Order: sequence, then structure tokens, then C-alpha cells
Amino acid sequence: MSKKPILVTGGAGFIGSNFILDWIANHDSPVINLDKLTYAGNLRNLSSLKNDPRHTFVKGDINDLALVEKLLNHYKPYAIINFAAESHVDRSIHGPRDFIQTNINGTFQLLSAARAYWEGLDGEDKAAFRFLHISTDEVYGSLGPNDPPFTETTSYAPNSPYSASKAASDHLVRAFYHTYGLPTLTSNCSNNYGPYQFPEKLIPLIVLNALNRKPLPVYGDGLNVRDWLYVGDHCNALRLILSKGKAGVVYNIGGCSERTNIEVVRAICAILDELKPSSGVTPYASLITFIKDRPGHDRRYAIDARKIERELGWKPAERFETGIRKTVQWYLDNMEWVKNVASGEYQKWLDINYSDRGTS
Repeated sequence: MSKKPILVTGGAGFIGSNFILDWIANHDSPVINLDKLTYAGNLRNLSSLKNDPRHTFVKGDINDLALVEKLLNHYKPYAIINFAAESHVDRSIHGPRDFIQTNINGTFQLLSAARAYWEGLDGEDKAAFRFLHISTDEVYGSLGPNDPPFTETTSYAPNSPYSASKAASDHLVRAFYHTYGLPTLTSNCSNNYGPYQFPEKLIPLIVLNALNRKPLPVYGDGLNVRDWLYVGDHCNALRLILSKGKAGVVYNIGGCSERTNIEVVRAICAILDELKPSSGVTPYASLITFIKDRPGHDRRYAIDARKIERELGWKPAERFETGIRKTVQWYLDNMEWVKNVASGEYQKWLDINYSDRGTS
């Protein structure tokens, strides 16, 4: 490889695979992709790169320190982009142990390997190296209806095992910068949506249930608010942070698109009514079913993304209305991918999370 590569962890997951596809389309630098291939990791997301020499896949765990050290010393990347994480709140409620193992212990092992590798670099290579850690707005806790959006200086107040584990990983990244000088960058993003998202998350879950004429489950009263960020916009922001961001700095990335969950579900139903009318005359929205709320369900998230716009010139290109239409259309056009993903693992997840929920 003539150009120095980047090392991407978790690159077979939803955001990671979108990032790699975006990177390959916009850069000459190769990608080394380290992924454990848990339930949400899917190499089919990257099938278009199967014969592309710029993409090298390695199956492995970020907790495997020896493997990470071997990859760093062999490929000599100029950056590490860490997407590897357990990321679903419901799963963290039912089984928090995996979240501690990957999100906290795994990040520590990755930071340790990165530090040793970086300390062995010289001159320009050492100055250019970056460790970009991808995190979430959920570390900031929950907002009231009239509270200002989260900024980079908002105090951490995680409310689920998932967000607590991500908060811990963020603190480790910060500590490795301030203690050892490792040139880290951290991004905290709002709710992503778009192609290749595993159907445990709200938007693909609703699309697929609607197409199968199954109930469309909505927690509580459906008025929980999220700031929706199209994954392509997120990838653009991350590339900017990596190239122009200042070491040790945190950047919030938001979609400027606050919507209640029920608004999102109704928007999907309306698009499906237009693009894929049901055989009968009953609209998809008739399938909406309100279910018992999950424990510790944060009421509202909202991101103030003015810092990244001011310092790096980024702002989202997609409005929610355009992004959600693109997303629904993608699922309609890629039903073979959907069928492959809807495995026994996914069905087991549905059984755990929805079989014992009553309607409200």
C-alpha cells in the first residue's frame, strides 16, 4: 500500500460500514476494518468493496490487545476511528455485561494499544496521528421540553447501562489525552438513521413491520423526542473532524431535526402509503400500537451543533423529510439484505423485547 491507511473498528456495523463506503468514495487512503461481527455486524453492508484492494477486513475483538498491536505495527495507520460498541439501550437493559466489556474494557485496550503505537512514531507521523472516538448524545442524559440542547460542555448524566458505558469510554479517551498526550478526538452524535441499519432500531423496525402488516410498536405515549441525523451527514462530519479537528476536542454532531417518536412513525407510514400501498385500503398508520414504556426511557435529546459548524464548517445536508424518504426507499429497494438480516438472532431479540409488553 503506497498511502498510509486508517484503522476502523466496528466497520461492519451500521455507522461504521457507511463511514467506510463514504471514505473509499472520497479518499485514496486504504481502510483496515476490524470487526468482531456480533449480531449487528454484517459484511454484506460492504459487498461492493469485495474486490477493492483499499479495504482489508480483519475479524477480531478490540479487547484482543495482541491483535490490535499486531495490526497497528503491521499496517502503520495514521488514524484510528473507533465505532466498535454495543449500542442499543434495550439490549443494555436485558444484558449490560456485554456493554461493559466492549464499550469500557474494549475502549481501554484500544487506547492502550494506540498509545504504545503512537509513542513509537517519529516526527511527522507522530504529529499527524489521531484517535477518533465515536460516541452518543445519550451520555448527557435527558432534557425537559424547554431545556436548551446539549452542548459540548453539558454535564454527563447517563441513565441507561448503554449510555453509562459510553460515558465511561468518553472519560477514558479524555484521560488518555490529558494524561499521556495521545491526540484524541471525540464526537457525540444524535440518533442516526439511513441504509444498513439493523432492524432493532426504531426506523427500520417500523418499515419492516409495516411491510409485513405487523403491529408498529411505540413506547409509552410516543412523545419522546430525538434529534434525527442522516448517517451520510454524520460520515461527512467525521471526515471533517479527522482532517481538521483539534486534538483533545469534543464535537457534537446533530441533525437539527427534533421529532417525537410518533411523528417519525407516522411519517414512515405516510411514505409507505405512497410508495408501497397496502393491498387493502387500510393505511399503515392503523398498525400503530402503543406499548409499555421501557425502564429509564429518556424523554428528550437535542444537539447544539453550532461548534462544529463554526469551527469546521459542517452542517447537515439532509432535512428529516428528505432523509427519511431516502431511507424508506433504500429498504424497499434492498429487501434481499433485509431478509438476510432478519435471522434467528433478530427474532430472538424481538421476543425478548416485545413478547411481554402490553398495550397502553
